[in-house]
Amino acid sequence: MKILIINPNSSAEMTGGIRAAAEAFAAGDYAVLCRATPGAPEFIETAEDQVRAAPGMIALLREHERDCDAFVIACHCDPQLDVLKEITAKPVVGIGEASMKIASMLGHRFSVLSASERSIPGKEALIRSYHLEGYLASVRPIPGDWRSEDNVLAAARAALREDRAEVIVLGCAGLAGMDKRLQERLGAPVLDGVACALILAAGLAKYGVGTSKSGRYAMI
Repeated sequence: MKILIINPNSSAEMTGGIRAAAEAFAAGDYAVLCRATPGAPEFIETAEDQVRAAPGMIALLREHERDCDAFVIACHCDPQLDVLKEITAKPVVGIGEASMKIASMLGHRFSVLSASERSIPGKEALIRSYHLEGYLASVRPIPGDWRSEDNVLAAARAALREDRAEVIVLGCAGLAGMDKRLQERLGAPVLDGVACALILAAGLAKYGVGTSKSGRYAMI
């Protein structure tokens, strides 16, 4: 089995971090490819950023459609999820949808940790689109440098203590690889979206099911 992880931004550093976390999780059970999106911004934060990433993401899926069994979108806002589902019958999983739906199975309420204040309304809208608002405790920004593990830990502790969250969702692919260290310190489940998406993508591919083409995602 081979799974392509598409990083919607063009950052080589973030792509390398996603690749390392994905390969560690897959542990040789299946092959993982991870590609940055050509022509995309270095960070996906605005609606315009998502639009600019679309052509490169489509090109990556089409380039690998024959030789890969499933696809993962490694950005927590799940950009182009509908588009990519429309152009392939193979499983396409966004790390936002995967992590938050799995979180709803592991506790009464979850909190999403966001890289910036700017992205909070978009995450709240995404959560409503997935009909998960009843499980949401909060969307919290990470104070200061969002890449600092200590800052992520502080936001997670506040979500557990003040918002009564029971599960923590890391709301950016750039946080991949922190989950187990944070979970050990917090004593509550911490979900890395890349790992969650691989759980679903690999499981769906192994089961032999993909996106339905009988309606919304029919190929014309």
